[in-house]
Amino acid sequence: MAGFDDVTKKAQEFLKSDKVQDALKGEKAEEISDKILGGVADVANKVTGGKHADKIEGARDAADKKIGDQ
Repeated sequence: MAGFDDVTKKAQEFLKSDKVQDALKGEKAEEISDKILGGVADVANKVTGGKHADKIEGARDAADKKIGDQ
C-alpha cells in the first residue's frame, strides 16, 4: 500500500497549497459550491423524506463556510 500512501500524501500537500486554498475562497468557488451543496441537500432531503432536514441544512451550512468567500 506504499503507492496509495504516497498518492494520499501528495494529494494532501496539493490541497494545502496556497493556490488551491485561494481558489477555494473565491467568488466563483462560492457560486459553484452553493449550487452543488444545495443540490446535494435537496437529494438528501428527498431520500430521507425530509425527516432530517435540520441536520442536512446544518451540514450544508458547515460545508459552505469552508468553501468560497461567504
